[in-house]
Amino acid sequence: MDLSNISPADVQRICQEFQTDYRAIESEVGKVIVGQKAVIEEVLVTLFADGHALLEGVPGLAKTLLIRTLADAIDLDFNRIQFTPDLMPADITGTNIIEEDEHGHKAYKFIPGPIFANIILADEINRATPKTQSAMLESMQERSVTVYGERRELPPPFLVLATQNPLEQEGTYPLPEAQLDRFMLKINVDYPSEDELMEVIDRTTTAKFATVQPAVKGARIIEMKKIVRQVPAAEHVVRYAVRLAMATHVDNVRAPESVRRYVRYGASPRAVQALILCGKVLALLDNRFNLSYDDIRRVALPVLRHRTILNFEAEAEGVSSDKVVKDIIASVQTTAE
Repeated sequence: MDLSNISPADVQRICQEFQTDYRAIESEVGKVIVGQKAVIEEVLVTLFADGHALLEGVPGLAKTLLIRTLADAIDLDFNRIQFTPDLMPADITGTNIIEEDEHGHKAYKFIPGPIFANIILADEINRATPKTQSAMLESMQERSVTVYGERRELPPPFLVLATQNPLEQEGTYPLPEAQLDRFMLKINVDYPSEDELMEVIDRTTTAKFATVQPAVKGARIIEMKKIVRQVPAAEHVVRYAVRLAMATHVDNVRAPESVRRYVRYGASPRAVQALILCGKVLALLDNRFNLSYDDIRRVALPVLRHRTILNFEAEAEGVSSDKVVKDIIASVQTTAE
C-alpha cells in the first residue's frame, strides 16, 4: 500500500482502521490478562514495528500466558520452546532425516523445528547454552534458518518473544550483547497491584473462563507493518533519536555524568531504528500520521535499557540501566545545542 499520493481523508481513514484493529487485539488479550497495560502495549508495538522483544520478570506474572493469548488473538501459528541446558540448535531449527520409500529408495527429508511458526515463545532463554542461543540469531535477524547448508525462509509475520527470570542466576547463561541487541525492546514485567491481584485470583480460582477470539488475520498484520513504515519522520525528529542513542556512549559530548561514570558500552545503530519504528506505531495509535518527539521519548526506555551496558562501578553502587537512560532522556535536548 503506497500512502505517498493519497488524500488526507484517506490517510485519516487508514489511521483509524489501524487503531481499530490494534484495539481489537488489545481487547481480546485483556479478556485473559489482568492489568499489565504497558506490557501489552509494548509487546504489540514490537509486533507492528516488526521486531522481537525480551520480557523480564519474576515467575508467575503471566509472561507465557500473555504471549500465548496474543497468538490466539491474531490467529497465528504459535510454538513454545522451553530453553534448558541440554537443548541443542537442531531442537530449534529442525534437522534432516533419512526416509525410505516403498521401493527402497532413501532420501533426506527435512523435519522443521518449532522455530517454523509465526509467534515463538523462547521461554527462559538464558537457561540454554550460548551455542543454542546463537541458533536464534539468524532466525531473528534474517527471518530464516540454515540447516545442512540449505537456507529456509520462516513464515511471515515472524515474532520472537523471549522471557527470562532476573532472580535465579544459577545454571543460566547471560545473553551476550550481540544477541540482546537483536531484541527491539526489553520489557520489564512488574508485580500487579492489590486490586489487579484480586481480579487475577477471581479469574483463576473460580469457574470463570475467558474465550479469546481471533481479532485480526495474519495478512492484516503484514499490511499494518507496511503502514507503520510509511509514517513520515521529519529530519529534526530523527536527529533527536540519533542524539539519544549517541548519548549512551561515554565519549559523546551530550552524555550526562551518569553515562560517563557508569556505562561500559552504549547503544548500536539498531537502537535508532527501534526508536523510529516503535515511535511510528505510537503515532498511529495517537491518530497522527507523523512522528513526534514524544513518540521517541515514550519508547526510549524499553529500547535503550538493554543496550546501555553498565560497568562494575554501577553494579557495586546499585545503579540500574533504567536510571541511566532516564538521565539521558532528561538531558538530551530536542534541538541541537
